[in-house]
Amino acid sequence: MNEEQKVDSNLWMVTFSDLVMLLLTFFVLLLAMSSMDTKKLESLFTHFTEATGVLYFSGSKEISSLGNFVNRYNDSSSLLVIDQNKLLNSIELPEILTGMVKDLNQKIEMTDDARGLVLSFHEDIIFDAGKATLKKEVFPILDAIADAIYECNNEILIMGHSDASPIKNDVYQSNWELSSDRGLAVLDYLLSNKGLTPLRFSVGGYGSSRPLYPNDSPAHRASNRRVEIIFKHLLEV
Repeated sequence: MNEEQKVDSNLWMVTFSDLVMLLLTFFVLLLAMSSMDTKKLESLFTHFTEATGVLYFSGSKEISSLGNFVNRYNDSSSLLVIDQNKLLNSIELPEILTGMVKDLNQKIEMTDDARGLVLSFHEDIIFDAGKATLKKEVFPILDAIADAIYECNNEILIMGHSDASPIKNDVYQSNWELSSDRGLAVLDYLLSNKGLTPLRFSVGGYGSSRPLYPNDSPAHRASNRRVEIIFKHLLEV
């Protein structure tokens, strides 16, 4: 006589526990995705898409000022879209500078890196060769940048760069000194003439240690001689 097979009445709990575990995993995943820094993700994705950064230079959205753009840049949930030409053309320049620099957007570059939003000025628009005295013609551009600094909360980093050519004057003993003095000249203008608080600023010089291009041609050396004004990433609270 066959024993009557007994059915375990608790088997349904196995399926139910699997369902609960799947739901818990799903909601933990949603929570993790909601707390991710979108800006860092976008920066990471550029390594796969071969893009240059999270700044998209197109004219699909209007931005009235550099300060407005920096504030949108701080908001990692915003898609950063800007026409660099329009932004730079919104700065009122003296006629002498407009004539000297026909393509301003090729002399002032806007990029994004691990430090923050970078405005890079080529040497010839801001300094004479081998000198660290600001050209008066660049003051309106620095005034516009100072206004943007007023409108945002970012700390500002100012860094000078040089090419690898040996210094050929009696004022500076090395490219480190020249690049540092150029950063200090920009800082002094912003603090002395625009009344900005020094607590937000850091300044220094990289010398020739961080070139954009190999120092193998006059054009490349000219591009390496630059000053960067960096709106640093806001620290997460």
